[in-house]
Amino acid sequence: MGAKMIRRGKADLLERIQESKLAIRERCPMVPDIALILGTGLGNIVKKIKIEAEINYQDIPRFPVSTVESHAGKLLLGTLSGKKAAVMEGRFHCYEGYSPQEVTFPVRVLRELGAKILIVSNAAGGLNLNYRKGEIILIEDHINFMGINPLIGPNDDRLGPRFPDMSSPYSARLIRLAEEASKQEKIPVRRGVYIGVAGPNLETRAEYRMMRSWGADLVGMSTIPEVIVGVHMGMEILGVSIVTDVCDPDHLEPVDIKEIIKTANAAGPKLDQLLAAAIGKF
Repeated sequence: MGAKMIRRGKADLLERIQESKLAIRERCPMVPDIALILGTGLGNIVKKIKIEAEINYQDIPRFPVSTVESHAGKLLLGTLSGKKAAVMEGRFHCYEGYSPQEVTFPVRVLRELGAKILIVSNAAGGLNLNYRKGEIILIEDHINFMGINPLIGPNDDRLGPRFPDMSSPYSARLIRLAEEASKQEKIPVRRGVYIGVAGPNLETRAEYRMMRSWGADLVGMSTIPEVIVGVHMGMEILGVSIVTDVCDPDHLEPVDIKEIIKTANAAGPKLDQLLAAAIGKF
């Protein structure tokens, strides 16, 4: 009985992926090289895309629907910096009520569509007190403090290994190329370690102190589940954060989500320029 349940779970996941994939292909036969997930307030790069198709999430079978302010909820397919790209204008979060498997389902679909490179962007709090609001940080490693993992449950070896290695989830090659692009475009970047939390509340002073003592430079409520699934499916990954607030536990001020979005929007054009230049090198 247990084996039958596992086999049925495998078939269901693959069927769902294929159902979404085929619905997208009916709208656009393009095979993407790159998948790009845009975080809070970071949707302006779509203006740089030569769009072939624009699909609302609700029109893709099995896709969740984004409920967060500033997340448009569209999949765009087109050309960006000479590369075929599938761009998620808005992502999903577990704090919206979605399971980790639902949050990461689109990553699996984009990989099955053909994307081998995954770029994830986010708005994050700066735990490193050397950071300033609006700075761009390349994620070089992460700490999963979300209490969830999208790989829990039956594993389908056709999608990825039961125990994927996480020694280098973020591609050193892509980080190097992004740094080359930053010099070319004269846009400063730093590297940092991202810690993921479930949210949706922001953190306490004691939590910020704990995270800093662990070696985390950034904190956010997304990205890690998507990266885990990207690694599971053999994707090469670049993670990028915009620092939207400085999380100094000794001088902590209340944070308004509207101010976070405002900061992300203000820094967005720099990130758009950087990513467009970097993608041209991939």
